[in-house]
Amino acid sequence: MTEPEAHRPRSTATLIILGVAALAVFLGLIALGVWQVERRAWKLDLIARVDQRVAAEAVAPPGPSGWARVDADQDEYRHVRVSGRFLNDREAQVVASTVKGSGYWVLTPLQTEGGTVVLVNRGFVPTENRDPATRAAGQVEGPVTVTGLLRITEPKGGFLRSNAPSEERWYSRDVAAIAAARGLTNVAPYFIDADATPNPGGLPIGGLTVIAFPNSHLVYALTWFGLAALLALGVGYAVRSERARRV
Repeated sequence: MTEPEAHRPRSTATLIILGVAALAVFLGLIALGVWQVERRAWKLDLIARVDQRVAAEAVAPPGPSGWARVDADQDEYRHVRVSGRFLNDREAQVVASTVKGSGYWVLTPLQTEGGTVVLVNRGFVPTENRDPATRAAGQVEGPVTVTGLLRITEPKGGFLRSNAPSEERWYSRDVAAIAAARGLTNVAPYFIDADATPNPGGLPIGGLTVIAFPNSHLVYALTWFGLAALLALGVGYAVRSERARRV
């Protein structure tokens, strides 16, 4: 009688092809797991560095000589302090969704004594207070000192929504675009999120910066390593089955 197809030993060529494919997949899964472990270490280091920056004493933000070197890894969330005068007539309102509800971030240029301009996110206002006339008390005149966190510009717009300067629709805090729309020059390439120091009249509401770094890398690593282990078990079972066919 002819041996059933299911019980026939596979050819050497087939076994080699299957073995190479299984090894390639196994090594790929291991590589993905190792990559996630490395990403987790990087993320934990980033969180530690940001926590240190936020808790540090406030310092002057980078000046013009250091603007070209400003980047997220080294500078974002630095605790900074800057003095000057608000250019209230050139503020921009950027769509915001916060723990206080939906509304706008109020970004106001701050003219420093050195002649540079820094955009300051003074905080949140509800939709009904978008018009500066509804929060006149908060339109501070004269010298001010702002303490807050340095943030990196957010170019182009938000998710699926592009900024439309000509229509006064802002979905991201794009420093260059806002500066251009307001006719500002010598502007720092970052903005500052003001802290929770109350503003006259209670608006805008500062101190709402959300600092959160999703860290699911350990789960991802265990998933990839787990799949590699399952593949190894499957290969082991296949090897035993093949040996049984050859007995």
